[in-house]
Amino acid sequence: MCTYITAKLRTEGSGKGAAGWFPLTEATVYFDHPVHASAEHTLNIDFRNPDRGADARVAVELTAETARALAHAILETLDAVPEGLL
Repeated sequence: MCTYITAKLRTEGSGKGAAGWFPLTEATVYFDHPVHASAEHTLNIDFRNPDRGADARVAVELTAETARALAHAILETLDAVPEGLL
């Protein structure tokens, strides 16, 4: 079953693809059938820079458990950063 649950956001950062590093300008997060991961459904994140063409994309497919653990790890890490650095 497809959920069509999708969030899109502007990003600032860099990603590394087959041709090297490139600036990331957007991310799309959605829960759906994976292309490669061996799970029925995954949380999928596409980091992209559409102005640079189809090769400027980094994609991940994570199980729900891994996605939740990653979200917690990101928040814990950011919460631990000294005040003046963020």
